[in-house]
Parts: sequence; structure tokens; C-alpha cells
Amino acid sequence: MIRKIKNPNPVLWENLCQRANIESVDLQAIVKNIFDKVGNEKDIALVELTARFDKVELKELVVSEEEIRQAEKELPQDLKDAIGLAYQNIRCFHQAQKEATQKIETMVGVTCWRESRAIERVGMYIPGGSAPLFSTVLMLGVPAQIAGCQDIVLCTPPNQEGNIHPAILYSASLVGVTKICKVGGSQAIAAMSLGTETVPKVNKIFGPGNQYVTAAKQYAQTLGIAIDMPAGPSEVLIIADATANPIFVAADLLAQAEHGEDSQVILLADNEQIIDATINEIKKQIEQLPRQNIASAALQNSKAILLENIEECFEFSNLYAPEHLILAADNAAQWTSKIVNAGSVFVGNYSCESAGDYASGTNHTLPTNAYAKAYSGVSLDSFLKKITFQEITAQGIKNIGHTIEIMAAAEGLDAHKNAVTVRMQKIKNQ
Repeated sequence: MIRKIKNPNPVLWENLCQRANIESVDLQAIVKNIFDKVGNEKDIALVELTARFDKVELKELVVSEEEIRQAEKELPQDLKDAIGLAYQNIRCFHQAQKEATQKIETMVGVTCWRESRAIERVGMYIPGGSAPLFSTVLMLGVPAQIAGCQDIVLCTPPNQEGNIHPAILYSASLVGVTKICKVGGSQAIAAMSLGTETVPKVNKIFGPGNQYVTAAKQYAQTLGIAIDMPAGPSEVLIIADATANPIFVAADLLAQAEHGEDSQVILLADNEQIIDATINEIKKQIEQLPRQNIASAALQNSKAILLENIEECFEFSNLYAPEHLILAADNAAQWTSKIVNAGSVFVGNYSCESAGDYASGTNHTLPTNAYAKAYSGVSLDSFLKKITFQEITAQGIKNIGHTIEIMAAAEGLDAHKNAVTVRMQKIKNQ
């Protein structure tokens, strides 16, 4: 059960912010071996590793058009309708992130601007296992679709029968995924980083996963492959005051805890009765959960912390830098200026984190493990490159040229200076 801590000394906060980690395992060594194997053996390695880790013998690594059509037939209409509504909301939110090109004349004759270009080929990793995250297909596929990425490659682990969950296939079809591969874990990241006979090499890899997948994504960066962020096990932090609803708070904590045994949930409050009532509610609600064993394991590494006041709660939260931050209070909007580090924020007692996970419109692919101190969640910009342009007229080079010559000379770069001088000389001789 979640551990209760009362008024810890601030010098201990750093330790209380630690996440769960796999101990006594050299993740980088394991990942490097998998990358080497995939690099050398290509598809053969993927089939062998899928048999080893997912316990399924695959005849085909790529999902066929027939499998996609069959998935659409199998999926209940109410789920298709729900996916459709979520798709529209996510698309609405991300479509609004498009930027119009704006040309700026920095001085007469010197015009600068920036234009967006889609990343040509992107890879999406979608966790499978006990909870196939078809919602993540929408979260990654919709902005890729809006950006105009030419190729969208999706990798996800197959089930014991060698199939992909129909909701993943349906969602992938909806967002325009161009190839779906039955590959999971570190080997999927290796395949998208290196390329195999079946899995194309991509320019950037997106998607959450366990610590092995995160380590693989970080290793991919050493090979020149971009990633969205080093996202690992999911987490939520809730700041609650006396107006919080313990039933809601407990439900939100359990919603995050059921993601996986390595998930972490944190409750901060300045009111001990809210903490006690929430813990009691957790005990009641967890008994009703089909995934109670997973949630219980996650709670072992979770904490309910009583602090002196709400200001301390935000200080702790900013140090922790949560993936998800819930402000459980009637007047929560007044606190938002206190937030410095967080992936996504849910404001008020009715703003459950599940809404952001599925259908409100914001993206749920977010920085974890304190990476919210430096990273943003996935957005339309994640699938775009920004290219700068400039156009300088004869009058412009006359206006700016002498400045460039002085600066180039000061740096001892005479060729830089000369590139300006010859132009100014031509203008002078006209």
C-alpha cells in the first residue's frame, strides 16, 4: 500500500523524488547486444527475439491489408465511435498548433523567415502486453498526419497468437500509418534505427515503453536517430487541499498505478485528513480492479506526503517534475502560475488524468522520470523541422555589410569578410 510520510525535512525531498529502477541489470549492455544482433541478422533476429521475449513464432512481420480490414469488422461500433471522437478532439487541438510563415525585415533590405517541413519518415512504438495502448496510436499518428510525414512506421508486439489488437490496427488506419510491424521491445527500436529487410530505417522514433525501450531509444541517439524524449514508466503527482474529493483522488492514483508495476504515484497535501481519507478509498477501490496486482505493486513504491502548506507542495512538485500533475481543488486555476516543471496539468476536481490519456485533445506522450525539467510533451512541432531563410538585397548588403566585415575580421575569418567585400565592391562600381 502507498506509504504515508509526514512533514519530511526538505533535505530529504531529493531522495523522496526517486523513481523505481531495475537493479543489478546493465541496460545499456543488453540493449547494445540487441542492436548488434538486429544490425547483423536483420529480420532473422527480429523473428528470433520475438520468439524469445514474446513467446510467439512469426511467419510474417508485417501486418497485411486483410488483417487491417478484419480488425475494422471485429471492433465494436461503440469503440469505433469513441476512437472517432478522440481522433477529432486530438486533431482539433494539434491542428491549432500550425504556425503561419512570418517574414521579418530586420533592417531595410534584410528579410528573414522560417518555414516548417515534415520529418519524412517517423517511427512509432506502441506498447502491447497486458494493455495495448491504441490511444497512443492516435496521440502520435494525428500530429504526424497533420505535419504531412511521408512514411509513418508503427512497431508493436504481437499477442500469443501472433496478432495485433484490432483497436491498434483500426487507429493506425485512421491516422494514415503506412506500415505496421509485429515487433516489440528493444528490438523494435533497433529495427527502426538500423533498418531491416522489413522494417524501414526512420529519422525519428516516438512512443513510450519500459526501461528497456527507453534505454534503446537513448542508444538510438548515438546512431544519429532522433527521439521524442526519454520517456519511461508512467507517473502522476496530485496536489490536494481540503476541498479535494478523496474518492476522485484515490481513483486518479489507481488509474496511474494500474499502468505497470514500475509506475509511481505521489499524493501531496497540506491536510492530513485528505490523505487518510484517500488511503482508505484506495483500499476500497483497489479491490474492484481487475489489475489490482499490478496497481498494488506500483503502490509499494508510491507515497502520500503531508507538507506544511500548498507552497511547499508546489516546491516539491517542481523538484519531482511529474509526467502528469493533477491540482485537486475547487479553485485550482489560481495555482497554475506556481507550476514550473510538469508534462501535462489537470486543473480542478473534475479534470481527471484519464481525459488527457484518451480524448480531451492534449497529447499523452509526455516526459517522465523528471525529464519534464527540460522536455515538453509530443506536439505538432515534434514532427516538424524548422528551416530558416533569408533574402538580402543590394541595399541590404550595403546596410549590413560593414558590420559583417568588422565582426569577421575580429574573428580572423578573412574569407567570411571577403564574401561581403566583393559584393559591396560590385555595388560601388555600378
